[in-house]
Amino acid sequence: MKIVLGISGSIAAYKAADLASQLVKQGHEVRAVMTKSACEFITPLTLQTLTRNPVLVSLEDEKNSWKPGHIELADTADLFLLAPASANTLGNLANGLAPDSLSSIYLALPRETRVIIAPAMNGKMWLHPATQRNVARLKDDGCQFIEPATGDLACGYQGVGRLADLQEILASIDQ
Repeated sequence: MKIVLGISGSIAAYKAADLASQLVKQGHEVRAVMTKSACEFITPLTLQTLTRNPVLVSLEDEKNSWKPGHIELADTADLFLLAPASANTLGNLANGLAPDSLSSIYLALPRETRVIIAPAMNGKMWLHPATQRNVARLKDDGCQFIEPATGDLACGYQGVGRLADLQEILASIDQ
């Protein structure tokens, strides 16, 4: 299966390396797309090495080709997996905004392409009515969600907001 793995800015972005590695080991072709803020937590080189494919970070990365890479990735994806998804990225997707490669790919996906989103953020951000409105809108648009886990959060709080267990994310692909 051809999977576009979207990674947005969250401390949980480091878990995307393990996720990408496991997806490749399962035989999937993985193309990683990162927001610029995700690059503050994990490098594109790490994901490029694990996926054995170039990593798209910005639309400016595409200027070496006549064909827009974000459109090609959207056209060829069997699955768009966003893990972790930040509140900012959820807001962009839910409102049709495309300030980066990741959200541009999402908007260019054919309607039949499966979308799985695994959020990770501070619990107060996750429970905020605006975030919940964005999640509801994305669900209405056909996106599947893997709810965040409860436990210790990077901000020092305890509660909901942790990225779901990677095994749960991997299992959702086969459902």
